[in-house]
Amino acid sequence: MSNLTFIDLFAGCGGFSEGFYKEGFRSLVHVDFDEAACLTLRERMKYYNYSQKEIDKAVICGDLTKEDVNLQIDKVLEDKQIDVLVGGPPCQSFSSVGRAQDPNAMANDPRNYLFLNYINILEKYKPKVFVFENVSGLLTAKPNGNFIFPQIIEEMSRFYDVCDDKKTILLNSVHYGVPQIRKRVIIIGVRKDLNFTSKDVYESVKKEYFSPEMEKKGEIGSLLKYRTVKDAILDLPKILPGEGQEQISFKPSEVNTYVNQIRQENFDLLYNHEARNHNSEDRKRYKILSENEWQLKDLAEVNPDLVHHDPKHFGNRYTVQKYNSPGTTVVAHLYKDGNLFIHPDSKQERTFTVREAARIQSFPDDFIFKGSRTNQFKQVGNAVPPLMAQQIAKAIKKFI
Repeated sequence: MSNLTFIDLFAGCGGFSEGFYKEGFRSLVHVDFDEAACLTLRERMKYYNYSQKEIDKAVICGDLTKEDVNLQIDKVLEDKQIDVLVGGPPCQSFSSVGRAQDPNAMANDPRNYLFLNYINILEKYKPKVFVFENVSGLLTAKPNGNFIFPQIIEEMSRFYDVCDDKKTILLNSVHYGVPQIRKRVIIIGVRKDLNFTSKDVYESVKKEYFSPEMEKKGEIGSLLKYRTVKDAILDLPKILPGEGQEQISFKPSEVNTYVNQIRQENFDLLYNHEARNHNSEDRKRYKILSENEWQLKDLAEVNPDLVHHDPKHFGNRYTVQKYNSPGTTVVAHLYKDGNLFIHPDSKQERTFTVREAARIQSFPDDFIFKGSRTNQFKQVGNAVPPLMAQQIAKAIKKFI
């Protein structure tokens, strides 16, 4: 058993943690203020054989801006040695979508400064390495008229060697075997008294798969082909709107290398594979869109009666996931509706289930999402893909 330790702030359901568990790190603290996400974190610690006492101490369900939560963290960590701090403060205020929908471009959103709570913990416990995750919009966000990215780098650089090269720190999950295009800012910091640098760690985070973008440019080198939506979900039971259950017995009839990686051979259950109910109009819409791999504007020309939104403005409002490509970025908005994730099989006339979204995010099949289905979608959309987290954990482990 490895004696390397980590803590996870703004942990969500634990996508980051999952990658570190897989590399043998031991969890000391997870903090999140969403109760359903905390239930999921506890469930997963049980899976990894933590005692009930350890789980009760380690999962702190509360707001990191509050003093009592910080005191709770102090109590659990006391004089323990922390190797790695991971976490991604909520990012709605840095996302371009969030900024576009807010009249003040989210300038007054308190979430802009949650990174300071992360930095407080970082400077208090001084782990050897930290990993900070956020949306790519962080690089251009100007909440108070000034770019926030240089401010974050400056704060982090007091005790840590940090890389601020935008090309280096923008990682795409598709390169790490995740069947999804998801570009995220990953800032890795290494404590200045150690004999390696953040650049060393980035160079060890191995890209194994080429992206569709690289394929177009003919820059695939010796990399493997990206994984697709088909690789991720084709083996799952076919269900119609309103069908499916939270838990069923299930053995895939055939498995590919991806399913092999996220599903243990002797495992015979399937969780969270329950489809939303859709009205007859939606079902028609999904059926035609997926049959033809159309966008809303194509549908508007043929069946204008099925289109309530202006396709010029809502062109991407309805997106059919394509079997032969990686999935588009799984977003937390899924909890409101699944229109960005219409199932490619037109016979199923529906949007994705929580399990299908989790497959696109690279969660193992034995990972159980707790809480209401609405909240489960939110947990999946907010998570760091475990396979990408695992590559980062592997690289860090090499040096510490």
